[in-house]
Amino acid sequence: MPIDQNGDALVDGVSIRRLPKVSLHDHLDGGLRPGTIIELADEAGIEVPENDAEELADWFAEKSDSGSLVEYLKTFDLTIAVMQTREGLTRVAREFVEDLAADGVIYGEVRWAPEQHLQGGLSLEEVVEAVQEGIEEGEDAAESSGHDIRVGQLISAMRHTDRSLEIAKLAVDFRDRGAVGFDIAGPEDGFPPSRLREAFDYLASEFFPATVHAGEAAGLDSIRSALIDGRALRLGHGVRIAEDLDVVSRAGEEVLVQFGDLARWVRDREIPLELSPSSNLQTGAIERWGTEIGDHPFDLLYQLGFAVTVNVDNRTMSRTSLTRELALLVETFDYDLGDLEAFQLNAAAGAFLPVEEREELIELIADGFDR
Repeated sequence: MPIDQNGDALVDGVSIRRLPKVSLHDHLDGGLRPGTIIELADEAGIEVPENDAEELADWFAEKSDSGSLVEYLKTFDLTIAVMQTREGLTRVAREFVEDLAADGVIYGEVRWAPEQHLQGGLSLEEVVEAVQEGIEEGEDAAESSGHDIRVGQLISAMRHTDRSLEIAKLAVDFRDRGAVGFDIAGPEDGFPPSRLREAFDYLASEFFPATVHAGEAAGLDSIRSALIDGRALRLGHGVRIAEDLDVVSRAGEEVLVQFGDLARWVRDREIPLELSPSSNLQTGAIERWGTEIGDHPFDLLYQLGFAVTVNVDNRTMSRTSLTRELALLVETFDYDLGDLEAFQLNAAAGAFLPVEEREELIELIADGFDR
């Protein structure tokens, strides 16, 4: 892949990093700077496996490349441990936004689970306020550096605990104070959205949008439950929707595919898929199709007209960025500038924003790609 003098990957002669981007699936506790983890851990007296930022980054990447979502999630024990104070949460959120802006993101949604950050004595409301303070500081810092960015919170409930209704009410309470949507996270297999039906019923009654992790560690039943029980407007990952596609024949570049009812519903209703190529490979989400990025059904879904979006999931664990994920796809599937624009327009259309603001975001993306 061509590289410019600044080391940035190029597509059609244009720096991918400089293109306007939308990030929909990005975990706060999966996007810490390794150096910040070391500093916050030192302040809290927490032992870290490596005391050098580069070596700690290597440690995260190695531990996360397990082929198992359960093992992948264990690396969060360290990041969550250093996010138990107001100061720590605010710093992490501020740097999170600054790093997005530096990567060319103009709109992002950051998901995180407030219930995991109460060990230092803060309340649910206080941790959300701390994160919002950091987000606003990050937006201001980005603006002062010439980067316009807006970031909204996706308040997540852990699917294996019993606090989902409480967290749903927390999200709605903060709908005018930074929260733009709701999510459920944690171990997917064995914990379907139907277990949290009361919370999703409440959100529906309040007209508050939800995206649901589904189709990553569990298959079609999980996606079906996300849509029916969770009223999901987007699918977190959703990659295993490809299990409902039957490739009947191939003739050169022509592929004849038979759709299952679920896949057709998701495609025809343009329900965004929050695909995260590197993470999907690391967690084994695409093991049915193979063990390389080229085996990812991303391109099949894209060519069939699904509303695919590109995301990082966890920048620290996957040692990645949105620019890197797009570059991987360009290199693997020979995408051009028009393809990358399509992915950003899909993400903008699926953002949890009022329609007028989505239209403005779409215009910003179109203008940025035209330039």
